[in-house]
Amino acid sequence: MDFIFILNSILLGLGLAMDAFSVSLANGLNEPCMKKGKTLGISGVFAIFQGVMPLLGWVFVHTLLSYFTKIQKFIPCIALILLAFIGTKMLVDGIKNKEECPCDKAGITFGALIVQGVATSIDALSVGFTIAEYNFIYALVSVLIISAVTFIICLGGIHIGKRFGTKLSNKATIFGGIILMLIGLEIFIKGFFF
Repeated sequence: MDFIFILNSILLGLGLAMDAFSVSLANGLNEPCMKKGKTLGISGVFAIFQGVMPLLGWVFVHTLLSYFTKIQKFIPCIALILLAFIGTKMLVDGIKNKEECPCDKAGITFGALIVQGVATSIDALSVGFTIAEYNFIYALVSVLIISAVTFIICLGGIHIGKRFGTKLSNKATIFGGIILMLIGLEIFIKGFFF
């Protein structure tokens, strides 16, 4: 494994992690008193999804290419629907609970976190095409690097969101919901027009 391989994997990780970073930021804004364990758990879930999806894409390229090309056109729509749903729920919760203390919020549920993980990483399936020439070991190392980069970036996003979330209180939940909806829209637009 050479320097270029590692650098390319890091750059892939940075590119793929931007949506997860934004959602992590929104989660931190929504739950400013989030405990350390939950912060690590959320970052870990995003890291796992960002690593598993390119590996699944690699498997699709090597085994089920015709099936993947059929579902690929629906990926932007799926991401838009999932993130718009979660974002709308956060927006409504933020408007309803204007007087609530920011540390009294329920925060993100495990189910919502899984939906966020899928929505932000589903476009990473196509990275399987990028790493298709790698053998399995190289593909595995690449996705482990992508996962590590995502984990670090998401930790940063949550911490930034928590810092501003305590200052912005319920406006942060509204802002976080808007961020999720905009990310879904951005994935949708990129998928169909670029």
